[in-house]
Amino acid sequence: MAESGINQTTHDHPAVFRVEEGLELKADLPGLHTKNLFLKDKKGRLWLISAAQDTVIDLKRAHRTLGSDRLSFGNEVLMWETLGVRPGSVTALGLINDVNRRVTFVLDQRLWEADIVNFHPLTNTATTALSQADFRRILSLLGREPLVVDFDALD
Repeated sequence: MAESGINQTTHDHPAVFRVEEGLELKADLPGLHTKNLFLKDKKGRLWLISAAQDTVIDLKRAHRTLGSDRLSFGNEVLMWETLGVRPGSVTALGLINDVNRRVTFVLDQRLWEADIVNFHPLTNTATTALSQADFRRILSLLGREPLVVDFDALD
């Protein structure tokens, strides 16, 4: 990130495996915090959904909006092969490892509009804060255009 002129602030902390575990840890950190779901549909397509930590994602309804078949959680092997992370460390920043672009990136509308977004930096023992401009620059450098979804408005 530094080589690309991307400003970020990374805070180290004990390992966090679920959103609920990190609420107290992240309470003092500015910006919108995330949850990230690595998913696979019935046709084998892979999806990464990054959403605000308190966004409700109904997988039984989301697949219609995404244009996918029924969604389920992707396994650890696929996660490692595509994003280079283990369970508990799933992050949009893992897209850097998806050189074959197997994963479709879905972004919660709230994250797309947030001034500061927070993601794990490929490990769940830290949180990296990025301005929206720097986050979008990362996506641009990776050649990734997210599918932006308002999960709160799903019918």
